Amino acid sequence: ARSAVFAPLPQPGLIVVDEEHEASYKQSEGFRYHARDLALLRGQQQSLPVLLGSATPSLQSWQRAVDGKTTLLRLGRRTGGRPLPQVELVDMTQTPYRTLLSEPLLGALQATLERGEQSLVLLNRRGFAAFLQCGDCGRGFTCPNCDISLTWHRQQRRLRCHYCDYHQIPPESCPACGGTDLEPMGAGTERLQMELEKVFPDARIARMDRDTTGGKGAHRQLVEGMMAGRFDILVGTQMVAKGHDFPAVTLVGVVNADAPLNFPDFRAAERTFALLAQVAGRAGRGERPGRVLLQTYSCDHYLFGAVKTHDFEGFCRQELAFRRELGYPPFGYLVNLVLAGNDAQRVDRAAEELVAHLGPMPAGVELLGPAPCLLARLRGKHRRQILLKSSSRAPLHRLLSRLQTRKKPVPSGVSLTLDVDPVDMF
Repeated sequence: ARSAVFAPLPQPGLIVVDEEHEASYKQSEGFRYHARDLALLRGQQQSLPVLLGSATPSLQSWQRAVDGKTTLLRLGRRTGGRPLPQVELVDMTQTPYRTLLSEPLLGALQATLERGEQSLVLLNRRGFAAFLQCGDCGRGFTCPNCDISLTWHRQQRRLRCHYCDYHQIPPESCPACGGTDLEPMGAGTERLQMELEKVFPDARIARMDRDTTGGKGAHRQLVEGMMAGRFDILVGTQMVAKGHDFPAVTLVGVVNADAPLNFPDFRAAERTFALLAQVAGRAGRGERPGRVLLQTYSCDHYLFGAVKTHDFEGFCRQELAFRRELGYPPFGYLVNLVLAGNDAQRVDRAAEELVAHLGPMPAGVELLGPAPCLLARLRGKHRRQILLKSSSRAPLHRLLSRLQTRKKPVPSGVSLTLDVDPVDMF
């Protein structure tokens, strides 16, 4: 866990940050810190070597290595000298509308079952459907506390918010027009499992997501079941991509592989590449070669070309060129100021007053906002953000010091969160 960086060991000899690219190393509430950065700081202060390990390093860490600030160590081959899996793109623009599983993926799954081998299928959305929609008037169901649609969990018979955990039983008819045609839209792992069970009724199919691993020992039982060969197909969210070593898995399929690219975050491509590369690495770890099929509507995107050829460095070059042009990390620094409160108008006024208090921007600092956060309301709080961007830290530090001169930077009823080097922008 990230708090291990504070372990009071008297004389540690080495600090290892495994999977250093993971966003979960950032503490996002209370005292905010990034465990990777603190590990580097502790190593510097105590003259300790720090090893940052990842098959898909963060672009910040990669650029530090390119600049010679850290030493780059490479593992040039897989364990046992096994070849990397063959990656294929399935062009979903050539398949019927709203097809969840393409013919190439279904055919590959069938062939894998016939050989007695195992498959992983990734869909990074839990639940049965993204939302329920009235077929007559188009009305959906949103969380009363958050600006987000409620996800339909068919097995639980609940509409659930994945942010505040609000849930409700769906009505028999639409509250707006009285229509009874409430249609599930989009797909999650629960629906994917059901579709696979229809196509392969004799296959032993399991699901790994937060809904199935919440019980004590549930995650371990799924992993042990795969290792013992009790399952033929494992369906799951990004949990299935995280470091599992299943020697019998020779096929990995990814449904909606390009969905994360649509997230409005400058790190969307980086995170998508990491997820796809990590899950692809689950195939062919045993004696038999692996195969990966990615269903996408964006075959011509540079990311998929890089994933297909296992070209991490080529992806980095292209992505870093965009970052450099726009001044985003690792070529710039960000500070996100988030204001939240129960009264939307009070939060808006507080945000405008805060911008006025910060005054004219120093040379080299760009202020974006104030603007609604991606989730403009979360757990009942209305949220606005002010993003500060600069090519160096010093002017940001001077700018933020102005907040200290104000006895109360925001009025009562409004909270202010200062996030230096944010990893999430929602």
